[in-house]
Amino acid sequence: MSSSTKVPPRDDVTLHSHSVVREFCTVGNRVILQNGVVVGGDGFGFAKRSDQSHHKIVQSGVTVIEDDVEIQSLTSVDRASIGETRIKRGAKVDSLVQIGHGCVVGEDNIICSQTGLAGSSILEKNVLLAGQVGISGHLTIHEGAIVYAQSGVGHDVPANTRISGSPAFDASEWLRAITAFKSLPEILRTVRELKRNHEPS
Repeated sequence: MSSSTKVPPRDDVTLHSHSVVREFCTVGNRVILQNGVVVGGDGFGFAKRSDQSHHKIVQSGVTVIEDDVEIQSLTSVDRASIGETRIKRGAKVDSLVQIGHGCVVGEDNIICSQTGLAGSSILEKNVLLAGQVGISGHLTIHEGAIVYAQSGVGHDVPANTRISGSPAFDASEWLRAITAFKSLPEILRTVRELKRNHEPS
């Protein structure tokens, strides 16, 4: 824990070595932060000046970790620019995950390794994000949705759906599409031959 942080007494909180809870951020009961977790680091916010240099936007919000959350090693949960970033009760977050400023991670979410949530992403209850998922930000993944590994999500995801791919779409359609993908060169040759055969002489 950082030396400047004063976390009020909680029930059975475990903060492993090199985990950091920054100023004004809070953690609930029965929270586990594995090694190297950073809670409340600055969100990634910059504005471009007229000379194309970057001006840092003050990140004045906080991060709130609710009860029964576990966050694995080397994961960052940024503080909000304004307002709060919140990890809700029972969520489990794997190693090497980036949760951007102003995000909400819902109750009992599972977020697997190397996933990144851009700012202001909202995950409702019981969402599962598999490994290396990218969320573009300012969108909502609704309750019970499953996002398969290495998906790139740039739109809201309806409740209780399964999506895959980049850009991500319905997982069943994606499976059919990816099966056909390796045949595309042969299909293209066939289409060209058909086109030549049907051209007027």
